[in-house]
Amino acid sequence: MENMEYISERWHSTLQQNHADNFEALWQLQQDNWFEAPNYRRGGWSGVCKAVLSLEDGTQANVFIKRQENHFYRSWRHFFQQRPTFEREFRKILAFNKYGIPAVELLYYGQRMEHGKLRAILVTRELEGYQALGDDQTMIFSGMDFARRKRLFGSVAAAMRQMHAHRFQHSCPYPKHLFVKAQADGSFQTCFIDLEKARRRLSAKKAGLKDLGILHRHTRNCSRTDRLRFFLAYRQEKRLSKESKAMLATITQAKKPHAGRNAGAVDAASIEKLQEVS
Repeated sequence: MENMEYISERWHSTLQQNHADNFEALWQLQQDNWFEAPNYRRGGWSGVCKAVLSLEDGTQANVFIKRQENHFYRSWRHFFQQRPTFEREFRKILAFNKYGIPAVELLYYGQRMEHGKLRAILVTRELEGYQALGDDQTMIFSGMDFARRKRLFGSVAAAMRQMHAHRFQHSCPYPKHLFVKAQADGSFQTCFIDLEKARRRLSAKKAGLKDLGILHRHTRNCSRTDRLRFFLAYRQEKRLSKESKAMLATITQAKKPHAGRNAGAVDAASIEKLQEVS
């Protein structure tokens, strides 16, 4: 396993100023300030710390330092070689940046073998002013009026549509992994986090169906009307086309644990009702 180190050109001087521009320094930095306590699995561990970097203008920036040791995955490309799982996220962040897909800002990535243990570090900037779309129980838009909710749906839908247009599948698009930020003009910005399991699919449609199905299953506490409005925004339609109706049927009929196959499915009457109020 070769050693690897990447330092963002934009953040290089800041990391140097904070004496955190190399693997050894970042491995030791803020080790006792766990934001997410180490998770022991796959024969190793992985955890997240939060740190503050001083900027040249006298302000500060919060960053997340993700560390792992012997936390592996295998791929068809490297089937006989164990790779750190953070390497997947590192490469996907770079890929998202290449195509202009909104993702967390990457400061540093490094991996190396030390004392017979494979270690990896991934450093990203905190998404200041952003908040998660919600969790399995509560959504941030539950108390919003229709106009604001529509703008929020439009932002998230546009970001997902852009991601899928480049055939990327997030694979874990839970509300807690979709971050949004309200702007002064009333619009919203959307950003993706946790790209460890993101992958490239053969088609945009396959990527979209998979992600939208997952998102649907994790927003069952939302009204059917809200979910259908989001889908209309994703498809950029005022009324669902024949192709969109077929996609929606596939998405909503995905099996739900401990429930029948049609649990949560959207019927024709619901679609027609939405067409009238959208």
